[in-house]
Parts: sequence; structure tokens; C-alpha cells
Amino acid sequence: MKIMKSAEDYLESMLILKEKHGYIRSVDIAAELGITRPSVSYAIKRLAENGYITRDGTGWIILTDKGREIAERIYERHRVLTELLCRLGVDEKHAREDACRIEHDLSMETFEKIRLYAEKLREKEIHE
Repeated sequence: MKIMKSAEDYLESMLILKEKHGYIRSVDIAAELGITRPSVSYAIKRLAENGYITRDGTGWIILTDKGREIAERIYERHRVLTELLCRLGVDEKHAREDACRIEHDLSMETFEKIRLYAEKLREKEIHE
């Protein structure tokens, strides 16, 4: 399943907002991503057309199973990469920004190796 990086960013932000607030609104997506509300409206329309989100009767946005799967995959990549970059000595702000750029382009195989390595580092820290 191949979707555009910007769509992945929208879905990831929606998942984060849902976890943070319990709901997803266009205005919050715009604030989270630092973009205009018309840009969010256009993206929401496209994401809905492709079956990644729906809207309920109040206008709140709901991730479909298909959209949630992509959002969770990207968010996991973001968290793991940010953690690893921080462990390498990168300051947190830059680690988050770099993770956001890297998360979209890694193959599943490469990410899995990075994830396993990060787990080993965590386990090693716990036992020291």
C-alpha cells in the first residue's frame, strides 16, 4: 500500500490528536501541522475519497481501519527513530524533525532491523 508522504503525515497527526484529545478536528490538524485550514480541508476530502477517514454527524474526523493502520505504522517509526537518534546524541528537537523525514522512506526490512536494535539498546540499559 503506497500513499504520499503528506497523507501519511496527516494520518499520523490525526492518530496523535485522537490519543491526545479523544477526537479529531480539522482546526487541530492545521495547528498540529502548522498549515492552513483550506489545505487541511483539501487533504481531508482526498483522504475520505480514498477510504482512510470518515466524518461523523458532528463533523469530527474518524480514522478508518485502513487509515489507522497506516497512522500507527508511521507513528511507530517516528517514535523508534526519534528514540534512537536521541540515544546517538542528537538533541530531541532535531531528532523528531529528522525522524519525520526518515520515517517515510525506510523499507520495512530496514525499519525492522532498526527497531530490533533499539529494543536491544533498551534491554541493555535496563540490565546495567
